[in-house]
Amino acid sequence: MCGRFVLTLSPEDMQDLFGATLVGQLSSTANYNVCPTQSIPVVAAHEGGRVLTSMRWGFVPHWATSLTDGPLLINARAETLAQKAAFRAAARRRRCLIPSAGFFEWTTDEYGKKLPWYVYQKDNRPMCFAAIWQAWRDADNRRICTVAIVTTTANSDLEAIHHRMPVVVEPQDWPLWLGESGHGAAALMRPSPPGRVDAYRVDPAVNKMSASGPELLTRY
Repeated sequence: MCGRFVLTLSPEDMQDLFGATLVGQLSSTANYNVCPTQSIPVVAAHEGGRVLTSMRWGFVPHWATSLTDGPLLINARAETLAQKAAFRAAARRRRCLIPSAGFFEWTTDEYGKKLPWYVYQKDNRPMCFAAIWQAWRDADNRRICTVAIVTTTANSDLEAIHHRMPVVVEPQDWPLWLGESGHGAAALMRPSPPGRVDAYRVDPAVNKMSASGPELLTRY
């Protein structure tokens, strides 16, 4: 799964990286502890181009009566994406990318203490998660776009830490995932090849959702 991640790219960097047009406003401050329900940068295809915009992390199905109606859907399993009623339409028509520097995962020691790990790409390139999005309207007919990260089984680099990991989409596959180059995006929903990612222990301070700052990435 992926329940927290890190974002250090500026809006300008993300525009350049994806060749996207900025729609709305994004924070220019790095976030070393991105948490569910926060607004996060998302890249999606739109009218022959790409847009960089913000969406709420926590997918809300169109039938929900409120943002808190039902469980918080921050992740969507690749194996059942096309079958789940909440996700299947988005999997076909509303795929997007979430840029990050890396993400956090946890193990538990013999005393039940949660031990956080930071997972990143060895070449330090941005890690772009496969995601799906859904527009939802509240009681006042306000449109709120929500998003979930697609996850798959962990590869051999991470399986000792956790049995799931985000689907990471490589640059050459961005057009396929975004629906710009035809069909076949389902083939991308697989673990990263072994050897591309690494992980190290970080300070348990990150266990608190209120924690912030680059010191969260310091080796522990």
